[in-house]
Amino acid sequence: MKEMELARSLRQNKFRIKLCKYSYDLLLQYLQKTQALVVFGIINECITFDVSHGQPSLISDDTDVVALVGTSKDLAKQINQKEVHWGLLEDSVEERMEKALLESDKTEAESKDADAEDNKKKSSEGGKQGGSVKKAKKDKLVGGATGKTNKSETSIVSVASRVKPELTLPVIPVEVEQSILEDWRNRAQLNSLALPSVSFYTFLNTHNGLNCSSISHDGSLVVGGFSDSSVKVWDMSKIGQPPKTSSPQGDNGLSQGERISASDDGKRPYTLFQGHSGPVYSAAFSPFGDFLLSSSSDSTIRLWSTKLNANLVCYKGHNYPVWDVQFSPVGHYFASASHDRTARIWSMDKIQPLRIMAGHLSDVDCVQWHVNCNYIATGSSDKTVRLWDVQTGECIRMFIGHRSMVLSLAMSPDGRYMASGDEDGTIMMWDLSSGRCVSPLVGHNSCVWSLAYSCEGALLASGSADCTVKLWDVASSTKALKMDDTKVGSTNRLRMLKALPTKSTPVYALRFSRRNLLFAAGALSLGS
Repeated sequence: MKEMELARSLRQNKFRIKLCKYSYDLLLQYLQKTQALVVFGIINECITFDVSHGQPSLISDDTDVVALVGTSKDLAKQINQKEVHWGLLEDSVEERMEKALLESDKTEAESKDADAEDNKKKSSEGGKQGGSVKKAKKDKLVGGATGKTNKSETSIVSVASRVKPELTLPVIPVEVEQSILEDWRNRAQLNSLALPSVSFYTFLNTHNGLNCSSISHDGSLVVGGFSDSSVKVWDMSKIGQPPKTSSPQGDNGLSQGERISASDDGKRPYTLFQGHSGPVYSAAFSPFGDFLLSSSSDSTIRLWSTKLNANLVCYKGHNYPVWDVQFSPVGHYFASASHDRTARIWSMDKIQPLRIMAGHLSDVDCVQWHVNCNYIATGSSDKTVRLWDVQTGECIRMFIGHRSMVLSLAMSPDGRYMASGDEDGTIMMWDLSSGRCVSPLVGHNSCVWSLAYSCEGALLASGSADCTVKLWDVASSTKALKMDDTKVGSTNRLRMLKALPTKSTPVYALRFSRRNLLFAAGALSLGS
């Protein structure tokens, strides 16, 4: 007991419990009536009551109902005074895409203006009526183009502040930037009235062996990690196609511990990656889908090539099972979370971790990158979420409020807010700059396994073990928050826009594509 930091803290400090005046009076009456001297002693030794006057508030609206005095709360206040630069990267892909779209829209509008002017001159002899019709058409064209430009100018990318990268970022190929630009051009604008289309991938006949799932940026590839130590990747373009006599990749050059396989009937072809020696708990595609990471109870992380269908690297550093692994938004770098109570940052070209983040009091269950790649967030079984600086490895924010282990994290596209989901079904949205909870949600009846923001940040999607996907209105809540910034401690409950139940499929993974299509995945559970 003396060697455990948590046990020492529990014995040396008091719990602070918030009670309304009415509840406090009832407690005193009960203790005086029953003469419970033992309970009196325990309360005096271990508990400090914070009595509030007025109308009692909901327990879900208060993140500080129960706290340990003198430890985590004081430490959190000290940590949360550090500065956080939550903006987007200077000269990021998003900024370049935004400028390219604005320029193309401007060019398109100018060309339409020129065409309309030429048509007007040619038809000037056709009378005033014809000219007015042409002018009306021209005004409509110009107005439409201007409206599109204004919509782009008011997007999150334009509004968010800019920060310099702390990591050396990889160069993005031109063809990839062109693909991103095309996706941006065809992006659906989502809001509370325009909800996303959802594509749900259901795993069948997994026999409770599926531990995790992930979806590529465009939904073309789906991966599953299984308890038998295998990793399987399905190519959506090949689903339902007749089996081919020869594999397009060929059998030559396959590395040891990896093979390609398909189901016997050929109706569900998949690529089988074998190499782990224990259950696979996490899998993640790179931002452009050409690489795949997997983590396992064998305490290793493996990097696979989806083009070569081969294992490239095995990363060893953790001492216990690795629960989660995530690529950075720009690729090349990735972060892992483990049972050894640490999170680690890696790069694809080095087999040793670049940084080790230590500070959680229990398992680090999930990890998520900030959009500017300068920070990572970790959720833990110690019921806290921490934000770490990737350059120094220092904890710069501690978020306290969850009452069970934190299982999922998501960052808003502008980098200002973060959402976290826990084992009880509670979702909390945090302001990174202040470190406070801005929107507590009690929207699910079971574990929240996945969270995802839409591309413009207007919606938040949550996937749970209660077999539902729920969509939340983030835009209206954040607008209210910006108006109420002067009110310390004010919270706004997010409005649920829609609940999308599955028949009997817990939701393992969620992802918004660059075109704002929502992908989801889960395994059919016959027992529920």
